[in-house]
Amino acid sequence: MGMTREQKAQMIDDLTAVLEESNIIYLADIEGLNSANTTELRRQCFRNEISLKVVKNTLLKKAMERIEAKEFDGLYSSLKGNTAIMTAEKGNAPAKVIEGFRKKSDKPILKAAWIDQAVFVGDDQLKALSNLKTKEELVGEIIGLLQSPLKTVVSQLQTGGQKIAGIVKTLSEK
Repeated sequence: MGMTREQKAQMIDDLTAVLEESNIIYLADIEGLNSANTTELRRQCFRNEISLKVVKNTLLKKAMERIEAKEFDGLYSSLKGNTAIMTAEKGNAPAKVIEGFRKKSDKPILKAAWIDQAVFVGDDQLKALSNLKTKEELVGEIIGLLQSPLKTVVSQLQTGGQKIAGIVKTLSEK
């Protein structure tokens, strides 16, 4: 059963909205998953705040072409065969779900991912994507790195408070 022109237009509108709102977009091939596995995959996506939707390549490409603020050209070569679009808040969430799922199934296969303008193509990118750190994790690491020198800085401030206050005052007056 084919879609009517209206249905196609509606699908393109919906996909355009999804793409505009998302900075984390994965394209996967889930063809051949039986219904139990598909249900389980959907459940895991839901649990990890990932939206999963099987889409028509032609409609997805039209939606991608509509959005001028984002460069999706790097994904076009992946738009063949079965395509499921996964969008998430966390950059590595879809990769982790796919990895976990692949322990018992040969699908989903990662076709491509688009994360904050960076394009990753091919299933061999899965490991790198699952190791992606979130902004929070990166900030945590930076704070961790700062911790050691920070203590020294603080103790210096406490001992030579007057001297440092003097330097700050002099600098602010320049």
